[in-house]
Amino acid sequence: MALSLSYARQALCAAAVFGCTALTAMVPLSASAAPVAKQQTQVPGYYRMALGDFEVTALYDGYIDLDNKLLKGASAEDIQALMAKMFVDSSNGVQTAVNAYLINTGSNLLLIDTGAAQCFGPTLGVVQSNLKASGYSLEQVDSVLLTHLHPDHSCGLLTADGKAAYPNATVYVPQAEADYWLSDEVAGQAPEARRGMFSMSQQAVAPYEAQQRLKRYSPDSHLFAGLSVVPSNGHTPGHSSYLLSSKDQSLLVWGDIVHSHAVQFAKPEVVIEFDSDNAKALATRKKLFADAARDKLWVAGAHMPFPGIGHVRTEGSAYAWVPVEFGPIRSDR
Repeated sequence: MALSLSYARQALCAAAVFGCTALTAMVPLSASAAPVAKQQTQVPGYYRMALGDFEVTALYDGYIDLDNKLLKGASAEDIQALMAKMFVDSSNGVQTAVNAYLINTGSNLLLIDTGAAQCFGPTLGVVQSNLKASGYSLEQVDSVLLTHLHPDHSCGLLTADGKAAYPNATVYVPQAEADYWLSDEVAGQAPEARRGMFSMSQQAVAPYEAQQRLKRYSPDSHLFAGLSVVPSNGHTPGHSSYLLSSKDQSLLVWGDIVHSHAVQFAKPEVVIEFDSDNAKALATRKKLFADAARDKLWVAGAHMPFPGIGHVRTEGSAYAWVPVEFGPIRSDR
């Protein structure tokens, strides 16, 4: 009798399950149900990693679409083939990130580059909001180090109303960079189409210079413990990278050494129209690629796909980019 009851219960359960399934299958979704609205916003643009005792926060400023025609040193067919190999859609310009990097050394809160603010349109200008989203405030930044003075790196020094965005920060600029971009004489001799770049750069640093918080430094300067200046000119006259070291780890924040990851690692000889000295830019890129691959450095690039952090490895006579893997901050490695 107990066995029969058991079978009966199983039969009832089965009937209930299959009956409901069948009933569900026969009931169509309501044709009048309202569609679920898509959520178009992305997550805040910051990424955090540990570098020894330092904390590194990558900050996304947005993107700009760059035309392949800006790349020089390879045929259009070769450039397009390299883009396609990396599944990069270049039909309407290549989506190119603008990144900045916030470094907490424990003693200082350093910001390397500041993004474009409103200098290049609405797709850029969110470093400040992403810095806040990451858990810090603009007032906590005590030092801003610029790799160079192009507006997509310096305009973010200002708020929307033209005031200093980092009220407690000293801004550090390579001397050769300041001598070029902050010179009225050089600006006056530049082609008219480029004078706007000079104006934007000069306006970006003006509030800091007025408050004596703009510091020009030489290539051999020792600015902060655990940070070395790596002269890397060519893209601009005073372009500089920053090597951060803590314990047994190092990160090279190299600014604008690469604008197209799909092309320039495979063909380092490819330069971009924005380079002020093509030969120097090419020599600098080859040297930093070799150094980064040999020393297994972490690298952070202003125009690499966000977060722009990874490693460089050799690939035959060329190089390849190995991006960082997303993960938690861990203390066991």
